[in-house]
Amino acid sequence: MRFFTRCTSRSAVHCIILFGSFLRRGFGINLLKHLKNADGYTELRNQEVKLAVVKLVNGFVNENRQGRVIGSCARAFRGGKWGFASSPYSDSDNLGLLVLNACRNASEVSFCSPGELGCLPEYPGSVAFCSAPVLTAEEALDFLPFIDSEISSRFKGITSRTLLFSGVGERVQFASSDNAVRETSIDRASLFISFTVAKGTESFKLFKKFYAPQLIEAFRTAPELLLTELEKLYEELVLKSEGVMASPGVHDCILGSGLTGILAHEAIGHTVESDLVRAGSIAGDYLGQQVASSLVTLVDCASECLGEPCPVPVFMDEEGIKAQNAVLIENGVLKSFLHNRESAALYGVEPAGNGRAGHFNQEPSVRMRNTAIMPGGDRLEDMIASIQRGYYLMDYQNGQADMTGEFMFSVNRGYEIVNGKLGRAIHDTVVSGMAFDMLKTVSAVSDNMQWSNAGCGKKYGIAVGMGGPDVKCRIRIGG
Repeated sequence: MRFFTRCTSRSAVHCIILFGSFLRRGFGINLLKHLKNADGYTELRNQEVKLAVVKLVNGFVNENRQGRVIGSCARAFRGGKWGFASSPYSDSDNLGLLVLNACRNASEVSFCSPGELGCLPEYPGSVAFCSAPVLTAEEALDFLPFIDSEISSRFKGITSRTLLFSGVGERVQFASSDNAVRETSIDRASLFISFTVAKGTESFKLFKKFYAPQLIEAFRTAPELLLTELEKLYEELVLKSEGVMASPGVHDCILGSGLTGILAHEAIGHTVESDLVRAGSIAGDYLGQQVASSLVTLVDCASECLGEPCPVPVFMDEEGIKAQNAVLIENGVLKSFLHNRESAALYGVEPAGNGRAGHFNQEPSVRMRNTAIMPGGDRLEDMIASIQRGYYLMDYQNGQADMTGEFMFSVNRGYEIVNGKLGRAIHDTVVSGMAFDMLKTVSAVSDNMQWSNAGCGKKYGIAVGMGGPDVKCRIRIGG
Protein backbone atom coordinates (compact mmCIF):
# COMPACT_ATOMS: atom_id res chain seq x y z
CA MET A 1 0.00 0.00 0.00
CA ARG A 2 1.25 3.44 -0.86
CA PHE A 3 0.93 6.29 1.62
CA PHE A 4 0.96 9.96 0.65
CA THR A 5 2.21 12.50 3.18
CA ARG A 6 1.51 16.19 3.42
CA CYS A 7 3.78 19.04 4.44
CA THR A 8 2.99 19.94 8.06
CA SER A 9 2.91 23.63 7.17
CA ARG A 10 -0.51 22.98 5.61
CA SER A 11 -2.00 21.67 8.80
CA ALA A 12 -5.33 22.97 10.04
CA VAL A 13 -3.58 24.73 12.91
CA HIS A 14 -1.33 26.62 10.53
CA CYS A 15 -4.33 27.52 8.41
CA ILE A 16 -6.09 28.99 11.42
CA ILE A 17 -3.01 31.04 12.33
CA LEU A 18 -2.78 32.38 8.80
CA PHE A 19 -6.47 33.20 8.83
CA GLY A 20 -6.00 35.06 12.09
CA SER A 21 -3.52 37.36 10.38
CA PHE A 22 -5.93 37.58 7.43
CA LEU A 23 -8.56 38.98 9.79
CA ARG A 24 -6.12 41.22 11.64
CA ARG A 25 -5.34 43.08 8.40
CA GLY A 26 -8.59 44.87 9.18
CA PHE A 27 -9.97 44.85 5.64
CA GLY A 28 -13.51 44.77 6.99
CA ILE A 29 -12.81 47.90 9.07
CA ASN A 30 -11.38 49.65 6.02
CA LEU A 31 -14.46 48.72 4.05
CA LEU A 32 -16.70 50.18 6.74
CA LYS A 33 -14.67 53.39 6.62
CA HIS A 34 -15.69 53.88 3.00
CA LEU A 35 -19.36 53.40 3.93
CA LYS A 36 -19.65 55.61 7.02
CA ASN A 37 -21.07 58.58 5.12
CA ALA A 38 -23.49 56.57 2.96
CA ASP A 39 -26.92 58.20 2.71
CA GLY A 40 -28.67 54.90 2.00
CA TYR A 41 -27.97 51.20 1.94
CA THR A 42 -24.52 50.59 0.41
CA GLU A 43 -22.18 47.59 0.44
CA LEU A 44 -18.60 46.72 -0.48
CA ARG A 45 -17.27 43.26 -1.32
CA ASN A 46 -13.77 41.96 -2.01
CA GLN A 47 -13.81 38.44 -3.47
CA GLU A 48 -11.10 36.04 -4.57
CA VAL A 49 -11.78 32.64 -6.15
CA LYS A 50 -8.99 30.17 -6.91
CA LEU A 51 -9.54 27.07 -9.03
CA ALA A 52 -7.30 24.04 -9.53
CA VAL A 53 -8.19 21.21 -11.94
CA VAL A 54 -6.23 18.01 -12.61
CA LYS A 55 -7.65 15.50 -15.07
CA LEU A 56 -6.30 12.13 -16.19
CA VAL A 57 -7.77 10.23 -19.15
CA ASN A 58 -6.53 6.68 -19.67
CA GLY A 59 -3.32 7.37 -17.77
CA PHE A 60 -2.41 10.68 -19.44
CA VAL A 61 -2.69 14.11 -17.88
CA ASN A 62 -5.40 15.65 -20.03
CA GLU A 63 -5.80 18.85 -18.03
CA ASN A 64 -3.71 20.63 -15.41
CA ARG A 65 -4.70 24.24 -14.79
CA GLN A 66 -5.04 26.78 -12.06
CA GLY A 67 -6.86 30.09 -12.16
CA ARG A 68 -7.62 33.08 -9.99
CA VAL A 69 -10.37 35.70 -10.18
CA ILE A 70 -10.02 38.61 -7.77
CA GLY A 71 -11.49 42.06 -7.41
CA SER A 72 -13.92 44.33 -5.59
CA CYS A 73 -17.41 45.67 -6.12
CA ALA A 74 -19.87 48.11 -4.59
CA ARG A 75 -23.65 48.15 -4.66
CA ALA A 76 -26.07 50.84 -3.57
CA PHE A 77 -29.86 50.97 -3.14
CA ARG A 78 -31.46 54.31 -3.90
CA GLY A 79 -35.07 55.09 -4.76
CA GLY A 80 -35.94 51.41 -4.98
CA LYS A 81 -33.23 50.63 -7.55
CA TRP A 82 -29.77 49.08 -7.39
CA GLY A 83 -26.57 50.57 -8.70
CA PHE A 84 -23.52 48.34 -9.19
CA ALA A 85 -19.84 48.90 -9.97
CA SER A 86 -16.89 46.49 -10.00
CA SER A 87 -13.13 46.57 -10.55
CA PRO A 88 -10.18 44.13 -10.40
CA TYR A 89 -8.44 46.50 -7.98
CA SER A 90 -8.92 46.77 -4.20
CA ASP A 91 -6.82 49.76 -3.13
CA SER A 92 -8.35 52.50 -0.98
CA ASP A 93 -8.80 55.01 -3.82
CA ASN A 94 -10.50 52.42 -6.00
CA LEU A 95 -12.87 51.37 -3.22
CA GLY A 96 -13.97 54.95 -2.73
CA LEU A 97 -14.54 55.31 -6.48
CA LEU A 98 -16.58 52.09 -6.57
CA VAL A 99 -18.90 53.40 -3.85
CA LEU A 100 -19.27 56.71 -5.68
CA ASN A 101 -20.07 55.01 -8.99
CA ALA A 102 -22.53 52.53 -7.45
CA CYS A 103 -24.43 55.32 -5.69
CA ARG A 104 -24.51 57.45 -8.84
CA ASN A 105 -25.71 54.51 -10.94
CA ALA A 106 -28.51 53.74 -8.48
CA SER A 107 -29.63 57.37 -8.34
CA GLU A 108 -29.69 57.74 -12.11
CA VAL A 109 -31.68 54.54 -12.63
CA SER A 110 -34.18 55.35 -9.88
CA PHE A 111 -34.65 58.88 -11.27
CA CYS A 112 -35.81 57.39 -14.57
CA SER A 113 -37.82 54.52 -13.07
CA PRO A 114 -38.39 54.48 -9.28
CA GLY A 115 -38.67 51.09 -7.61
CA GLU A 116 -41.31 49.65 -5.29
CA LEU A 117 -39.29 50.11 -2.07
CA GLY A 118 -38.04 53.34 -0.58
CA CYS A 119 -35.49 51.67 1.68
CA LEU A 120 -34.36 48.26 2.93
CA PRO A 121 -34.55 46.83 6.47
CA GLU A 122 -31.23 46.70 8.32
CA TYR A 123 -29.52 43.40 9.13
CA PRO A 124 -26.31 44.07 11.10
CA GLY A 125 -24.10 41.15 12.08
CA SER A 126 -20.65 39.66 11.68
CA VAL A 127 -19.29 36.33 10.45
CA ALA A 128 -15.72 35.01 10.47
CA PHE A 129 -14.88 31.50 9.27
CA CYS A 130 -11.92 29.57 7.88
CA SER A 131 -12.24 26.00 6.63
CA ALA A 132 -9.61 23.28 6.87
CA PRO A 133 -7.18 22.90 3.93
CA VAL A 134 -7.99 20.52 1.08
CA LEU A 135 -5.93 18.55 -1.41
CA THR A 136 -3.71 20.74 -3.58
CA ALA A 137 -3.14 20.41 -7.32
CA GLU A 138 0.43 19.26 -6.64
CA GLU A 139 -0.79 16.52 -4.32
CA ALA A 140 -3.43 15.49 -6.85
CA LEU A 141 -0.76 15.19 -9.55
CA ASP A 142 1.08 12.75 -7.30
CA PHE A 143 -1.99 10.86 -6.08
CA LEU A 144 -4.12 10.42 -9.23
CA PRO A 145 -1.51 8.66 -11.44
CA PHE A 146 -0.99 6.06 -8.70
CA ILE A 147 -4.74 5.42 -8.46
CA ASP A 148 -4.98 5.27 -12.24
CA SER A 149 -2.24 2.65 -12.46
CA GLU A 150 -3.99 0.56 -9.80
CA ILE A 151 -7.27 0.79 -11.74
CA SER A 152 -5.51 -0.27 -14.93
CA SER A 153 -3.93 -3.31 -13.30
CA ARG A 154 -6.93 -4.43 -11.20
CA PHE A 155 -9.90 -3.90 -13.51
CA LYS A 156 -9.00 -5.41 -16.87
CA GLY A 157 -12.36 -4.96 -18.56
CA ILE A 158 -12.30 -1.16 -18.51
CA THR A 159 -11.97 0.40 -21.98
CA SER A 160 -11.79 4.00 -20.78
CA ARG A 161 -11.23 5.72 -17.44
CA THR A 162 -11.25 9.34 -16.27
CA LEU A 163 -10.04 10.77 -12.97
CA LEU A 164 -10.84 14.42 -12.27
CA PHE A 165 -9.83 16.47 -9.23
CA SER A 166 -11.24 19.95 -8.69
CA GLY A 167 -10.25 22.28 -5.86
CA VAL A 168 -11.87 25.67 -5.18
CA GLY A 169 -10.81 28.29 -2.66
CA GLU A 170 -13.02 31.31 -1.99
CA ARG A 171 -12.06 34.33 0.11
CA VAL A 172 -14.70 36.99 0.78
CA GLN A 173 -14.48 40.25 2.70
CA PHE A 174 -17.74 42.18 2.95
CA ALA A 175 -19.14 45.22 4.74
CA SER A 176 -22.41 47.12 4.48
CA SER A 177 -23.72 50.44 5.72
CA ASP A 178 -25.99 48.61 8.19
CA ASN A 179 -22.86 47.17 9.88
CA ALA A 180 -22.81 43.68 8.43
CA VAL A 181 -19.23 42.37 8.23
CA ARG A 182 -18.02 39.10 6.74
CA GLU A 183 -14.54 37.53 6.59
CA THR A 184 -14.61 33.98 5.23
CA SER A 185 -12.07 31.63 3.70
CA ILE A 186 -13.61 28.41 2.44
CA ASP A 187 -11.90 25.63 0.48
CA ARG A 188 -13.82 22.85 -1.27
CA ALA A 189 -12.73 19.84 -3.29
CA SER A 190 -14.25 17.06 -5.36
CA LEU A 191 -12.96 13.85 -6.90
CA PHE A 192 -14.78 12.43 -9.94
CA ILE A 193 -13.94 8.99 -11.35
CA SER A 194 -15.66 7.32 -14.30
CA PHE A 195 -15.29 3.92 -15.98
CA THR A 196 -16.44 2.72 -19.39
CA VAL A 197 -16.74 -0.89 -20.58
CA ALA A 198 -17.77 -2.30 -23.94
CA LYS A 199 -20.34 -5.03 -24.55
CA GLY A 200 -20.57 -5.95 -28.19
CA THR A 201 -21.08 -2.73 -30.12
CA GLU A 202 -22.34 -0.78 -27.09
CA SER A 203 -20.46 1.12 -24.40
CA PHE A 204 -21.61 1.50 -20.80
CA LYS A 205 -20.45 4.09 -18.30
CA LEU A 206 -20.70 4.67 -14.56
CA PHE A 207 -19.10 7.29 -12.36
CA LYS A 208 -18.60 8.11 -8.71
CA LYS A 209 -18.12 11.54 -7.17
CA PHE A 210 -16.66 12.31 -3.75
CA TYR A 211 -16.90 15.82 -2.31
CA ALA A 212 -16.12 15.66 1.43
CA PRO A 213 -12.57 17.05 1.94
CA GLN A 214 -12.00 14.72 4.91
CA LEU A 215 -12.91 11.70 2.79
CA ILE A 216 -10.66 12.76 -0.10
CA GLU A 217 -7.80 13.28 2.35
CA ALA A 218 -8.47 9.81 3.81
CA PHE A 219 -8.24 8.37 0.27
CA ARG A 220 -4.94 10.15 -0.28
CA THR A 221 -3.36 8.81 2.90
CA ALA A 222 -4.93 5.34 2.57
CA PRO A 223 -5.54 4.69 -1.15
CA GLU A 224 -6.96 1.23 -0.50
CA LEU A 225 -10.10 2.90 0.87
CA LEU A 226 -10.72 4.52 -2.50
CA LEU A 227 -9.82 1.39 -4.44
CA THR A 228 -12.40 -0.56 -2.45
CA GLU A 229 -15.06 1.97 -3.51
CA LEU A 230 -13.90 1.74 -7.11
CA GLU A 231 -14.08 -2.05 -7.06
CA LYS A 232 -17.76 -1.75 -6.18
CA LEU A 233 -18.21 0.74 -9.01
CA TYR A 234 -16.57 -1.64 -11.48
CA GLU A 235 -18.72 -4.56 -10.35
CA GLU A 236 -21.86 -2.48 -10.82
CA LEU A 237 -20.70 -1.40 -14.26
CA VAL A 238 -20.26 -5.03 -15.33
CA LEU A 239 -23.79 -5.77 -14.11
CA LYS A 240 -25.07 -2.73 -16.05
CA SER A 241 -23.42 -3.97 -19.26
CA GLU A 242 -25.23 -7.29 -18.80
CA GLY A 243 -28.50 -5.61 -17.82
CA VAL A 244 -31.81 -4.86 -19.52
CA MET A 245 -33.80 -1.89 -20.70
CA ALA A 246 -36.38 -0.53 -18.27
CA SER A 247 -40.00 -0.86 -19.37
CA PRO A 248 -41.54 2.52 -20.27
CA GLY A 249 -44.56 3.74 -18.35
CA VAL A 250 -45.53 4.79 -14.82
CA HIS A 251 -44.03 2.48 -12.18
CA ASP A 252 -43.57 2.13 -8.46
CA CYS A 253 -39.99 3.26 -8.00
CA ILE A 254 -37.48 4.17 -5.34
CA LEU A 255 -35.38 7.22 -6.14
CA GLY A 256 -31.87 7.18 -4.68
CA SER A 257 -30.30 10.24 -3.10
CA GLY A 258 -28.77 11.40 -6.39
CA LEU A 259 -32.14 11.65 -8.11
CA THR A 260 -33.82 12.97 -4.97
CA GLY A 261 -31.21 15.73 -4.86
CA ILE A 262 -31.54 16.89 -8.45
CA LEU A 263 -35.33 16.74 -8.12
CA ALA A 264 -35.15 18.97 -5.03
CA HIS A 265 -32.84 21.44 -6.78
CA GLU A 266 -34.02 21.56 -10.38
CA ALA A 267 -37.72 20.73 -10.26
CA ILE A 268 -38.65 22.29 -6.90
CA GLY A 269 -35.89 24.68 -5.78
CA HIS A 270 -35.91 26.85 -8.88
CA THR A 271 -39.70 27.16 -8.89
CA VAL A 272 -39.62 28.70 -5.38
CA GLU A 273 -36.87 31.27 -6.03
CA SER A 274 -38.69 34.56 -5.53
CA ASP A 275 -37.41 36.21 -8.71
CA LEU A 276 -38.77 33.29 -10.74
CA VAL A 277 -41.97 33.30 -8.70
CA ARG A 278 -42.48 36.94 -9.68
CA ALA A 279 -41.74 35.95 -13.29
CA GLY A 280 -44.57 33.41 -13.27
CA SER A 281 -43.30 30.20 -11.68
CA ILE A 282 -46.01 27.65 -10.90
CA ALA A 283 -45.08 27.75 -7.19
CA GLY A 284 -46.45 31.29 -6.92
CA ASP A 285 -49.99 29.89 -6.78
CA TYR A 286 -49.26 27.22 -4.18
CA LEU A 287 -47.96 29.04 -1.09
CA GLY A 288 -49.64 27.56 1.99
CA GLN A 289 -51.09 24.67 0.00
CA GLN A 290 -50.43 20.92 0.01
CA VAL A 291 -47.98 20.30 -2.83
CA ALA A 292 -46.55 16.94 -1.75
CA SER A 293 -47.14 13.93 0.44
CA SER A 294 -47.14 14.71 4.16
CA LEU A 295 -43.93 12.64 4.32
CA VAL A 296 -42.03 15.28 2.34
CA THR A 297 -40.10 18.10 4.01
CA LEU A 298 -37.71 20.04 1.79
CA VAL A 299 -35.12 22.48 3.15
CA ASP A 300 -32.55 24.80 1.61
CA CYS A 301 -29.74 24.51 4.16
CA ALA A 302 -27.10 27.14 4.90
CA SER A 303 -24.02 25.55 6.48
CA GLU A 304 -25.33 22.58 8.48
CA CYS A 305 -28.07 19.99 8.13
CA LEU A 306 -29.06 17.62 10.94
CA GLY A 307 -25.85 18.50 12.78
CA GLU A 308 -23.56 17.74 9.83
CA PRO A 309 -21.72 20.22 7.55
CA CYS A 310 -23.19 20.88 4.12
CA PRO A 311 -21.21 20.44 0.88
CA VAL A 312 -21.29 24.19 0.09
CA PRO A 313 -21.40 26.04 3.44
CA VAL A 314 -22.83 29.57 3.42
CA PHE A 315 -22.50 31.52 6.69
CA MET A 316 -23.37 34.97 5.33
CA ASP A 317 -24.45 35.69 1.78
CA GLU A 318 -23.11 38.34 -0.61
CA GLU A 319 -25.74 40.79 0.67
CA GLY A 320 -24.63 40.65 4.29
CA ILE A 321 -27.50 38.43 5.49
CA LYS A 322 -26.48 35.86 8.12
CA ALA A 323 -27.47 32.53 6.62
CA GLN A 324 -29.99 30.17 8.15
CA ASN A 325 -31.90 27.14 6.90
CA ALA A 326 -35.01 27.90 4.86
CA VAL A 327 -37.86 25.40 5.14
CA LEU A 328 -39.55 25.38 1.74
CA ILE A 329 -41.93 22.42 2.10
CA GLU A 330 -42.95 21.14 5.53
CA ASN A 331 -44.99 17.94 5.83
CA GLY A 332 -46.09 18.42 2.23
CA VAL A 333 -47.15 22.09 2.57
CA LEU A 334 -45.34 24.82 0.63
CA LYS A 335 -44.20 27.16 3.42
CA SER A 336 -41.93 29.77 1.85
CA PHE A 337 -39.97 31.03 -1.14
CA LEU A 338 -36.25 31.80 -1.38
CA HIS A 339 -35.43 35.50 -1.05
CA ASN A 340 -32.75 38.12 -1.34
CA ARG A 341 -32.84 41.38 0.66
CA GLU A 342 -35.19 43.16 -1.71
CA SER A 343 -37.71 40.39 -2.35
CA ALA A 344 -37.89 39.57 1.38
CA ALA A 345 -38.82 43.18 2.06
CA LEU A 346 -41.42 43.13 -0.72
CA TYR A 347 -42.98 39.93 0.65
CA GLY A 348 -42.71 41.08 4.28
CA VAL A 349 -40.58 38.12 5.42
CA GLU A 350 -37.10 37.65 6.88
CA PRO A 351 -34.35 36.72 4.38
CA ALA A 352 -32.36 33.53 5.05
CA GLY A 353 -29.17 34.35 3.11
CA ASN A 354 -29.93 33.37 -0.48
CA GLY A 355 -28.44 36.45 -2.18
CA ARG A 356 -25.35 34.84 -3.73
CA ALA A 357 -22.66 35.84 -6.23
CA GLY A 358 -19.87 33.63 -7.54
CA HIS A 359 -17.34 36.35 -8.42
CA PHE A 360 -16.64 39.99 -7.59
CA ASN A 361 -18.08 41.26 -10.90
CA GLN A 362 -21.47 39.59 -10.40
CA GLU A 363 -24.42 41.14 -8.62
CA PRO A 364 -26.04 38.88 -6.01
CA SER A 365 -29.17 37.08 -7.15
CA VAL A 366 -31.61 34.66 -5.52
CA ARG A 367 -29.82 31.31 -5.46
CA MET A 368 -30.02 28.00 -3.63
CA ARG A 369 -27.29 26.76 -1.31
CA ASN A 370 -27.76 23.11 -0.19
CA THR A 371 -31.22 21.85 -1.11
CA ALA A 372 -32.54 18.50 0.04
CA ILE A 373 -35.55 16.46 1.05
CA MET A 374 -35.17 15.53 4.72
CA PRO A 375 -34.89 11.86 5.77
CA GLY A 376 -37.90 10.01 7.14
CA GLY A 377 -38.40 6.93 9.26
CA ASP A 378 -38.46 4.07 6.73
CA ARG A 379 -35.78 1.51 6.05
CA LEU A 380 -34.59 1.07 2.48
CA GLU A 381 -34.87 -2.72 2.79
CA ASP A 382 -38.54 -2.46 3.74
CA MET A 383 -39.20 -0.01 0.90
CA ILE A 384 -37.74 -2.44 -1.64
CA ALA A 385 -39.67 -5.34 -0.12
CA SER A 386 -42.94 -3.42 -0.52
CA ILE A 387 -42.67 -3.28 -4.34
CA GLN A 388 -43.78 -6.27 -6.40
CA ARG A 389 -42.54 -4.92 -9.71
CA GLY A 390 -40.73 -1.63 -10.15
CA TYR A 391 -37.28 -0.05 -10.14
CA TYR A 392 -34.62 1.27 -7.80
CA LEU A 393 -33.24 4.33 -9.63
CA MET A 394 -30.03 5.27 -7.88
CA ASP A 395 -28.29 8.12 -9.70
CA TYR A 396 -28.51 10.58 -12.59
CA GLN A 397 -26.16 11.96 -15.21
CA ASN A 398 -27.95 15.15 -16.25
CA GLY A 399 -31.39 16.67 -16.34
CA GLN A 400 -33.54 19.72 -16.76
CA ALA A 401 -36.72 21.31 -15.45
CA ASP A 402 -38.71 24.49 -16.06
CA MET A 403 -40.83 26.95 -14.11
CA THR A 404 -43.90 24.71 -14.43
CA GLY A 405 -42.11 22.02 -12.40
CA GLU A 406 -41.94 19.70 -15.42
CA PHE A 407 -38.72 17.69 -15.36
CA MET A 408 -36.74 15.09 -17.27
CA PHE A 409 -33.68 13.46 -15.71
CA SER A 410 -31.37 10.82 -17.13
CA VAL A 411 -30.84 7.72 -14.99
CA ASN A 412 -27.47 6.04 -15.36
CA ARG A 413 -27.61 3.57 -12.48
CA GLY A 414 -30.51 1.42 -11.39
CA TYR A 415 -31.99 -2.04 -10.82
CA GLU A 416 -35.23 -3.89 -11.33
CA ILE A 417 -37.31 -4.70 -8.27
CA VAL A 418 -39.12 -8.04 -8.65
CA ASN A 419 -41.21 -9.56 -5.88
CA GLY A 420 -39.67 -7.29 -3.28
CA LYS A 421 -36.03 -7.99 -4.23
CA LEU A 422 -33.43 -6.27 -6.39
CA GLY A 423 -33.10 -7.89 -9.80
CA ARG A 424 -31.10 -7.14 -12.92
CA ALA A 425 -29.30 -3.87 -13.52
CA ILE A 426 -30.86 -1.58 -16.11
CA HIS A 427 -29.34 0.39 -18.96
CA ASP A 428 -29.50 4.18 -19.14
CA THR A 429 -33.02 5.57 -19.17
CA VAL A 430 -34.93 8.75 -18.28
CA VAL A 431 -37.63 9.72 -15.81
CA SER A 432 -40.06 12.57 -16.37
CA GLY A 433 -43.11 14.20 -14.91
CA MET A 434 -44.52 17.19 -13.03
CA ALA A 435 -42.67 17.63 -9.74
CA PHE A 436 -45.56 18.66 -7.52
CA ASP A 437 -47.77 15.87 -8.89
CA MET A 438 -45.04 13.26 -8.44
CA LEU A 439 -44.29 14.38 -4.87
CA LYS A 440 -47.91 13.69 -3.91
CA THR A 441 -47.33 10.00 -4.70
CA VAL A 442 -44.49 9.65 -2.17
CA SER A 443 -45.39 6.79 0.17
CA ALA A 444 -42.10 6.19 2.02
CA VAL A 445 -38.94 8.16 2.85
CA SER A 446 -35.82 6.37 4.09
CA ASP A 447 -33.93 7.17 7.27
CA ASN A 448 -30.59 7.59 5.49
CA MET A 449 -29.36 10.65 3.61
CA GLN A 450 -26.52 11.50 1.25
CA TRP A 451 -25.23 14.77 -0.21
CA SER A 452 -23.38 15.70 -3.37
CA ASN A 453 -22.06 18.97 -4.77
CA ALA A 454 -22.70 20.39 -8.20
CA GLY A 455 -22.85 23.60 -10.17
CA CYS A 456 -25.98 25.64 -10.89
CA GLY A 457 -26.04 27.68 -14.09
CA LYS A 458 -28.88 30.14 -13.42
CA LYS A 459 -27.60 33.52 -14.74
CA TYR A 460 -24.03 32.47 -13.91
CA GLY A 461 -22.37 29.36 -12.51
CA ILE A 462 -22.25 28.90 -8.77
CA ALA A 463 -21.55 25.94 -6.46
CA VAL A 464 -24.50 24.25 -4.77
CA GLY A 465 -25.19 21.16 -2.71
CA MET A 466 -28.08 18.77 -3.26
CA GLY A 467 -29.16 15.55 -1.66
CA GLY A 468 -31.72 13.58 0.25
CA PRO A 469 -32.85 10.12 1.31
CA ASP A 470 -34.30 7.29 -0.78
CA VAL A 471 -37.90 8.08 -1.72
CA LYS A 472 -40.62 5.65 -2.81
CA CYS A 473 -43.01 7.12 -5.38
CA ARG A 474 -44.72 6.56 -8.71
CA ILE A 475 -42.88 8.06 -11.64
CA ARG A 476 -42.84 7.81 -15.41
CA ILE A 477 -39.91 6.02 -17.01
CA GLY A 478 -39.32 7.20 -20.55
CA GLY A 479 -39.98 10.62 -22.04
